[in-house]
Amino acid sequence: MATPYNIHVKPHESGLLRFPQDDASSDKLSELMQKDLEIPHHLLTLYGTGAGSSALEAAFSKNASYQIRASTPESSIVEELQADYPAAAPKYLGKGKHYAAFLCFFQTEMETKSWQDVLKEYVFKEDDAAAKDLYERLFAGFLHPMIQLMFGVEWQQPAIVAEGLAQTAVHDNWLGGFLAEAEKRAEQREPGAYRPLTELFEELHDKKHKKLARSARLNDSQKIRDGVMARAPEEALDYVSQIKVRPEELEERTAEMAHNAAYVTAASSWHPPHVPKYDFFLIHHLNAFPIFLTINEQDWIPTALKVRFLEWKMRIDVIQYIARGCPQLHPEALHSFGLKDGTAVSEPKELLPRFHGIMDDGHTIKVARALLLAQEQTNKFGENRPWLRIKGDDWLRAHYLLLEGTEGEQDSNWVRSAGFEGAWKDIPKL
Repeated sequence: MATPYNIHVKPHESGLLRFPQDDASSDKLSELMQKDLEIPHHLLTLYGTGAGSSALEAAFSKNASYQIRASTPESSIVEELQADYPAAAPKYLGKGKHYAAFLCFFQTEMETKSWQDVLKEYVFKEDDAAAKDLYERLFAGFLHPMIQLMFGVEWQQPAIVAEGLAQTAVHDNWLGGFLAEAEKRAEQREPGAYRPLTELFEELHDKKHKKLARSARLNDSQKIRDGVMARAPEEALDYVSQIKVRPEELEERTAEMAHNAAYVTAASSWHPPHVPKYDFFLIHHLNAFPIFLTINEQDWIPTALKVRFLEWKMRIDVIQYIARGCPQLHPEALHSFGLKDGTAVSEPKELLPRFHGIMDDGHTIKVARALLLAQEQTNKFGENRPWLRIKGDDWLRAHYLLLEGTEGEQDSNWVRSAGFEGAWKDIPKL
C-alpha cells in the first residue's frame, strides 16, 4: 500500500501512457524506489514507458552511486512547522539544509490527510500567503520541484508528493514576483484576438524585439535573473502578459502548450554541422508538461486555478526560451532528418527499447515520454489548428533527433543554451 513513507506501484499503475506492465516489474520498481526515495523520476519514467525489471535494475545500479540521501530532520523545526506553518515556514524556506524537516512535516501531514487535501491546503489554497509562496516556488529551479511533484500526483504516491513539496519549499522564490506581475498586467490588458503560443516564440526573432531577445548572455550565471530580468524586465513582462487562457479553452490550450514545448525543444536541436542536441534547460519545460494533464483531471481544483497554472507555465516557457538565447527553430529538420546509422521504424514507440538502453540519469527517457504524450495530446485536435507545427512523421523525426544526440558514446547528451554559438563549440560534428 502506498503511504507517506512507502512507495508501492501496482502493474496497472503505469502512468499517462498506460503501458501494460507485470507483477515482476511493478515489484522491482517498488523495491528499488523504497531503497532510494530521493529520485523516483528515472525509474517511474522507465516503468511508464514499458521497461521491464532488468532495465529498472540496470538504471538503479547506474545511478545509485551518486544519489544524495536526505539528512536527519531537526525535530525542533518539524515541531515549529506543525505548530504554526505560516509563521514558522518563512524562516526555513529556500534553504536546502532544511529539506529533511520539510519532508518530515509533509509526510506527517499526510498521515491524517489525503495527498490531495495537503496540496489543496499548501499549494492551491486561494487568498493564502503561505500557499501563494509555495505555489510560486514550483516554477523555480528549471521546474525541478514541479517535475518531482508531477510523478507523485500522476502515480498517486503520497511519499513522492511529500518529496515534491519538500523540494519546492527549499527552492528560491525570486521568480514569483515576476510571474505575479506578469499575471497582473495580463489581467489589465484589453481582451485581444487569440495568438498561437508558437507565434510568440517565432516573433522574438523579429528585430523589433532585439533588446528582449538578446537580453541574456552566455556568461550570465543565471540567465533569467541576471539576463532577462536584469536587462529587459519591462519588455519581458509586457511580452508574456499577452498570454491569456479562457476557462473553456483549458483542454486545447494545455495540448497547445505541450505541442509548443515539444516543437521548440526539437526544432532548436538542429544546428548544422553539429550533432543534433536538445537543450538541457528547455527539455525541463517539455518534461514538466504532463503534470498539467493530471492536474486538469482533479475535480477538487477549481477551473480558474487550473487556467492560472497553465498561464504561468506558458509565460515561463517563453522566458526560458529567451534566456537560452532564442535558438533558431528549424522545422525542416523535423521534415527530413534520418538517423546516421540508417535505421528506421514506423512509429516512435518502436524506439523505446533503444531509449531504455541509454544509461544516463533519466533525462533522455523523460524527453522521449514527454514527446509521446505531446503527440497524443496534439492528435486530439486534428491537423488544422493554428498552433500546429509538428505533423505526421515529424514526430518520429523528433525522436530521431533526440536519439542521435544521446545514444552511444557522447561527451554530453545536451547543449546548454542552444541560442548562443559558444554553446556549440564543443559539440562534435555529424
